[in-house]
Amino acid sequence: MAQGVVQFSGHQYLRQRLVLSILSGKHVKIDKIRSDDKNPGLRDFEISLLRLIEKVTNGTIIEISVTGTAILVKPGVITGGALTHECPLSRSIGYFLEPIIFLAPFAKKPVNLTIKGITTDESDLSVDLIRTATLPHLQLFGVSEGLELRIKKRGAPPNGGGEVQFLCPIVKQVKTLNFVDPGKIKRIRGIAHAVRVNPQFSNRMIEASRSILNRYIPDIYLYSDVYKGEESGKSPGYALSLMAESTTSALHCAEAMSEPGIAPEDIGLKATRALLAEVERGGCVDRKHQTLVLLMMVLGSEDVGRCRMGEPTPRTIQFLRDVRIFFGTSFKIVSADPSNPESTQLLYSCYGTGYVNANRTLA
Repeated sequence: MAQGVVQFSGHQYLRQRLVLSILSGKHVKIDKIRSDDKNPGLRDFEISLLRLIEKVTNGTIIEISVTGTAILVKPGVITGGALTHECPLSRSIGYFLEPIIFLAPFAKKPVNLTIKGITTDESDLSVDLIRTATLPHLQLFGVSEGLELRIKKRGAPPNGGGEVQFLCPIVKQVKTLNFVDPGKIKRIRGIAHAVRVNPQFSNRMIEASRSILNRYIPDIYLYSDVYKGEESGKSPGYALSLMAESTTSALHCAEAMSEPGIAPEDIGLKATRALLAEVERGGCVDRKHQTLVLLMMVLGSEDVGRCRMGEPTPRTIQFLRDVRIFFGTSFKIVSADPSNPESTQLLYSCYGTGYVNANRTLA
């Protein structure tokens, strides 16, 4: 095991630091977790995430200080297998599923995780976007056979009641990515769902969204997802998730979630404008998936991986710093189009570490 403890302060970026710690095998210590807050220490969803990571791995030791303001994580091996997890209602399933998606391809056994809670909320990726956008990004790296997310039940905030099943195969090594041509947008797909409210709401969101999108391309298919009775969770809510796909299979996604006192038409317009803003930023990967793609590039075979993306978000910038601490890998970031001073797109390239999945059971 790698010696030395990597130290951080603050509660932000907890998920990505845990993921990097487990993949690199380095111990990580995080202190000053909300130490100045009226209610200091870890929140219930962060403790739940630590519990989930304990379930997915074997031999991971997590020590939490008495006040909850400091943790020490000594990573074990990623075991995978069949698991169930109940999420607290303070964060949606996307918060918990994202780190697992980073880890699952490197498990010992294929992951079959059933996770319950809120399926869509404002702050994290909804299960729809994870299914239609996040998983195809993993397929770029050769993780494809048997990769699936099944939405069994919807669960809108505040009471949740949703359930999804995540299936992920294991790989020996991820492929090197070379994705520099963003192509042109050729089709737009979307899913509108409305649970425990008038089913007409999803059609109203679709109509509003089409009123904008029809100006651009003809190939638009917005699907209305209907859940009845027990499958629709415990609270009323509706949302629209949109995804634009280019000729080179670059994906851009956006979503909007129901808010009290706001008409479904406005939610449809909000999601559509968010999608168009993502497309305008350009690149081959949208902002929500920068960290996933960059991590997989670092773990790729010992070759130069390249990807064209928009400007990094604050989370991505911190992620690049953390990657350098854990894996010693730095990225070379140059303008994708030096001849055009207006262009904000960047070309990210790095030399893969040749990470091999040493956990998997040898057949």
